[in-house]
Amino acid sequence: MKILLACAVSFIVTAIAGKLLIPVLISLKAGQSIKEIGPKWHMSKQGTPTMGGLMFIIGIGVAILIFGWQEMLHGNFVHLYIYLFALVFGVIGYIDDYQKVKHHQNTGLTATQKFLLQLAAAVAFLCLMRYEGMLSPNLYIPFFNTHIVLDWIVYLVLAAFIIVGTVNAVNITDGVDGLSSSVTVPVALFFGVLGYVWSGYDQIAMFAGALLGGLLGFLLYNHYPAKVFMGDTGSLFLGGAVAAMAFAYDMPLILILVGIVYICETMSDIIQVGYFKLTHGKRIFKMAPLHHHFEMCGWKETKVVAVFTAVSAVFCVLAYLGVMNRFGA
Repeated sequence: MKILLACAVSFIVTAIAGKLLIPVLISLKAGQSIKEIGPKWHMSKQGTPTMGGLMFIIGIGVAILIFGWQEMLHGNFVHLYIYLFALVFGVIGYIDDYQKVKHHQNTGLTATQKFLLQLAAAVAFLCLMRYEGMLSPNLYIPFFNTHIVLDWIVYLVLAAFIIVGTVNAVNITDGVDGLSSSVTVPVALFFGVLGYVWSGYDQIAMFAGALLGGLLGFLLYNHYPAKVFMGDTGSLFLGGAVAAMAFAYDMPLILILVGIVYICETMSDIIQVGYFKLTHGKRIFKMAPLHHHFEMCGWKETKVVAVFTAVSAVFCVLAYLGVMNRFGA
């Protein structure tokens, strides 16, 4: 019941926040700058308010404080750790968005600045989770129901790069109206169901419920044609939330399945750039990342979102099948 209530409150608060925030963003001229190298038809989105991720960050925060308060009084802060970790990434994204809006161009923080800030946040979170006894260097293998025991330093380095990679993969996926928020809905459902089924993980499930509600509330304004974009503020927060939940469950490799869309989007970018350099100008995809390739193939944005979300949902079901026997369930 707490999961559903957190979802409902987050949805309502996010929806209300959207009504209040979008006019403010418009008045501040906080409009998105569209890259000239992107699809030409995306230029019509120029000036659409960005930093809209603030609305679901607020909605989720309100929900987890209300429904996690009693647990915090008893010393259980896992949902708060997840939120604050995601919030750190949201702040990094906000700084990036602010720089873009201030200078009216599609460049904010440098890649090095973002990487170092994200890496520092990841290491701090992992050390905190380890200190709190919520994380072990035993790498759980889905489907095989076994672990690979790693040295803590080796695990820390690997885990930090998994987190940074996940966060930036979600950011890359945010390129079509409603895409990153829609494909993350099944992911939030997956983590919520796990926490409901497994005992001792109810606070993570509650956070996942709040995340789901926040995403649905945001989609009221972000579905095609979008009235607002989440910006790096929202996409980096989302990436941080997804990564943090995987590590809070102590099974980061599950991100390979639940994050399959994020991974494909990122790999399409890497493959495109690498092949372009190796062949001195040839391309594998019509345009990268992957969602733009399908747009260039004639898919409408709504079809891209629907298909990618369906793929995300299917792989989340596979992920559940891969971990359902972890505790002998």
